[in-house]
Amino acid sequence: MPVAPHRPSPLDAIFKVNKPLIGNVHCAPLPGTPRYKGEPMAAIAERAIQDAQAYAAGGMNGLLIENHGDIPFLPPGEIGPEIVAAMSVVVKAVAEAVDLPFGLDLLANDAIGALAIAKATGARFIRVNQWVNAYVANEGLVQGESGRALRYRRMIGADDVAIFADVHVKHGAHAIVGDRGVAELARDTEFYDADVAIATGNRTGDSVPAEEIRDVRSGTSLPVIAGSGLAKDNAVSLLTDLDGAIIGSSLKHDGVWWNQVDPARVDAFVAEVRRHHPA
Repeated sequence: MPVAPHRPSPLDAIFKVNKPLIGNVHCAPLPGTPRYKGEPMAAIAERAIQDAQAYAAGGMNGLLIENHGDIPFLPPGEIGPEIVAAMSVVVKAVAEAVDLPFGLDLLANDAIGALAIAKATGARFIRVNQWVNAYVANEGLVQGESGRALRYRRMIGADDVAIFADVHVKHGAHAIVGDRGVAELARDTEFYDADVAIATGNRTGDSVPAEEIRDVRSGTSLPVIAGSGLAKDNAVSLLTDLDGAIIGSSLKHDGVWWNQVDPARVDAFVAEVRRHHPA
């Protein structure tokens, strides 16, 4: 029995292609974070633009912009206005430079801040790593944001911003929900009104196990995309059971997430995927 009324796939509405490939733009450290070295915002934005342009030139279908350089991350309630302001500057600069649909992820797990940025910049979706239940993350105990986030989305008139929600969250332990299978967690994700379910590996860059994809699929009628670990050598097989993917690390120079995008890797990846999964 479905857990919510059937809804059209937001992937179709946003990307308008089969199995969209979403390039992950990892921003350099933002002002106020431990690894920030005093670079002007213009330089931070320009780096993000260069990565976004490389994705677009290589045939990717969308962008996910995130403040991954802000390690170590704060929990949602402690993320300051300086981060929301800086991310708004970067996201808007990318949106004006690259004609691809885009979304954002405000780490760690700040769905409300991400929705505010999305509303201000025209982002089509946000990624939320912990949407329901609770999780022992690198940042400590992280609570699901769905109830507060959906009320905030309604309050600011951002109902057109889709929620892409991780099901079995990476970077931490699942002890709190250890008595419930991945399919049940996927069911929770849909029941709490996410729009797209994300299957991931254990950490950034780790491949998502095929059995994880199957488990997520079995628990939800939502579109399911990969959130980590796709590369040229596994993308074709994994995408057979997926509706799309967010790809970052494998498309960077040397396959390292903090490096900039390697156009040759993007070209090779897209060519391999589209040979088997036409857009």
